Amino acid sequence: MKRFSTRRSDPNSDHVERVPFLQLVPNMVTLAGMCLGLTSIRFAMDERFATAVFLILLAAVIDGLDGLIARRLQATSEIGAQLDSLSDFLCFGVAPGVLVYHYLLTPAGGIGWIFVLIFAAATCLRLARFNVMSGKPQEDDKSSPYFLGVPAPAGAMLGLLPAFATLAGVVDFREAPLVVALWLGIVGLLMISKLKTLSPKAIKVPRRLIGPMMFATVIGIGLGFSRPWLFFLALDLVYLGLVIRSLAKARWRLFA
Repeated sequence: MKRFSTRRSDPNSDHVERVPFLQLVPNMVTLAGMCLGLTSIRFAMDERFATAVFLILLAAVIDGLDGLIARRLQATSEIGAQLDSLSDFLCFGVAPGVLVYHYLLTPAGGIGWIFVLIFAAATCLRLARFNVMSGKPQEDDKSSPYFLGVPAPAGAMLGLLPAFATLAGVVDFREAPLVVALWLGIVGLLMISKLKTLSPKAIKVPRRLIGPMMFATVIGIGLGFSRPWLFFLALDLVYLGLVIRSLAKARWRLFA
């Protein structure tokens, strides 16, 4: 997300350039998210895995807020866009990889670490591609059949799916580190792929499902407070279902 910019002050002038405080808010929010990602790594290394996962989730929420705040305050700039990408790489590429490695992949040793590196590299490539494409004219939804891979925050959530399942007590993936390693590799491929998929605007919900969907929302909120890890696991599985649906109809191409 592009954020604040200022004019250069005259080096021969005694005038001190000042920037409105509100112009700084989006970047301060982004830095707060970066701090959460870095702190998640610290807690993962201290084996406080539930806290580490929660901090990544909170960083994802902040990642959605900083762009919204920047647009509302009209405080967008190139430096903000780059800062956002660097924060995203730390929060959604490095932090989830380190967390999953310490929590689930330690028994796999070097093989597990290789897949962590693959996941982090895929996140980096996904963000770099986004930065390059954001400076080019974008096609409308009707003429552009591809989305540029799973977004970095969504990729982080998919990468954490084994951690959600383990914390929820559904499946203990600590007993299957090679499966977790392979899963990180698959998520990495999804982030650097192009999938032919329907635009969200094109998805229509049958009227008969509106009531059940509203009721499911209420159940989901209650589940989120009583069994939060099961709730996040369910959200992850729903999103994974949408990705699989896209794959089933896709002309799948690896990122180039």
